[in-house]
Amino acid sequence: MSNSTATATPFKITDKQKRDYREKGYFVLDRAIPKEHLAILRDECQGFIEKIHAQMDAAHADVIGPNYRDRRYFVANRYKEGKRLHEFLFSDLIADICRATIGNDAYLFFEQYVVKGAEKGMKFDWHQDGGYVSVEHRPYVSCWCALDDVNEENGTVYLLPYDRAGTRDLVEHKIQPGTNDKVGYFGTDPGDPVICAAGSIAVFSSTCFHRSGFNTTPRMRRAYLAQYSPEAIQNKEKTGLFGQAEPFLRNGKKLV
Repeated sequence: MSNSTATATPFKITDKQKRDYREKGYFVLDRAIPKEHLAILRDECQGFIEKIHAQMDAAHADVIGPNYRDRRYFVANRYKEGKRLHEFLFSDLIADICRATIGNDAYLFFEQYVVKGAEKGMKFDWHQDGGYVSVEHRPYVSCWCALDDVNEENGTVYLLPYDRAGTRDLVEHKIQPGTNDKVGYFGTDPGDPVICAAGSIAVFSSTCFHRSGFNTTPRMRRAYLAQYSPEAIQNKEKTGLFGQAEPFLRNGKKLV
């Protein structure tokens, strides 16, 4: 583990933010990621995109799994292939977020880059992150980290407060033809856009509905999603794990 000094949290999560998480399903931390960690996240992202392009070139294809060349990229659960991603994933900042949202026990459940290509990045419809988990589980927390300044033009995330969604429970999702994206809200509320600087984090529950729009700008829009569960989530057969379960906090204390 690196001895990086960038893990120190420069602020405390407020009581209002904790209340917003309980009552609305989310809050936003402005410019929370230390500069060193932001640089790490960006560098690792570029390295993964280059690996995907090499795979596409070898396969003479522009689509591999959920990745569409220059349109969108998902790089999921590969942090151990990176050199320094663990420094951010198990940092003091993330520990504070977990304690403020899911409690004193936390496991790294899922992590991925979500990148929208310039001028043609694809949109994502309304869903709850828990809608992609096909087993019963306690709600977990998602940390949506902006690696670029984000706004409505480049496809930022939109969050729908519990009261306007009409529920704080996990609902059944339907698969959208053509993309295999799952959708769980079909109302007309546009949600609240997260407009913030690079290094900010939208913190939301796995039961909070969110979506994102197209990237209409000439630059990529990069985000990193790190999710933490209060327990190890088992598969349906109870024979193994659904996702990851890297121990992070126990009784409020960091394990890594």
